[in-house]
Amino acid sequence: MAKISMHPKSGKVIKALQITDLHLFAGSDGTLVGLNTEQSLEAVKEEVRAHDLPADLVLATGDLVHDGSPAAYQRAFSHLASFELPVYCLPGNHDELQTLKKIANRDSIHYVERCHYGNWQFIFLDSTIPDDDGAHLTPETLQSLERHLQSSPDKHTLVCLHHQPVKMGSQWLDTMAVDNPDEFFSIIDRHPQIRGITWGHVHQEYDSMYKNVRMMSSPSTCIQFLPKSEEFAIDNTAPGYRWLELHPDGRIETGISRIASIPGSIDMACSGY
Repeated sequence: MAKISMHPKSGKVIKALQITDLHLFAGSDGTLVGLNTEQSLEAVKEEVRAHDLPADLVLATGDLVHDGSPAAYQRAFSHLASFELPVYCLPGNHDELQTLKKIANRDSIHYVERCHYGNWQFIFLDSTIPDDDGAHLTPETLQSLERHLQSSPDKHTLVCLHHQPVKMGSQWLDTMAVDNPDEFFSIIDRHPQIRGITWGHVHQEYDSMYKNVRMMSSPSTCIQFLPKSEEFAIDNTAPGYRWLELHPDGRIETGISRIASIPGSIDMACSGY
């Protein structure tokens, strides 16, 4: 895949917005456990416009749609393009990869392996397994990660993927974590320019350190999963997104922004989807 290079002013802080797990449908009336996912996304977009623009790029880290349809991707990309920023997409386990790739890579929507902004590199890894909710990083994906890191040793790097590479402490959710994390982290350990790893999929906030690497996940723009739950359970926290300010010296400042309340009703007793 192509690499995209941008050249902000020297010393500029790069601001990224992680918008993830939209779960849009072909029609605007599509719901997930009772919540209209498009209306929820609209509310999150208003929060972004009110508090976190201008920015430099959007990280759309998977499950952009729920039904895999071309119409749903057209709808998702239209929403994401409305930020008038470059958008970098990853597939999630609910995405249909070939449809995503066919409709992406036009206007501001990109499906690429990496991009550069200033002295920061963003690497995008496909962690999906076809026709499976689980996660695996193929030898080819790991080789590309190693290659991109070797080619840019002087670039602070943020690695992005859909699935969690570490356990979240939720028994049901961790059955879908990356199943070969040791191979992944052996590469991470060899490259000190990696400053952060961020993912979607878990529909909740996570922020910790692995050695000197910031480990992060973002809320979904629709429903949230209850943290530390043994079985599938919905949390009553509001939808949101993550913002990241990436400094020229490699520091990461980041936080979660949420809308004021859940925009509609959710079936809190739902046992899955």
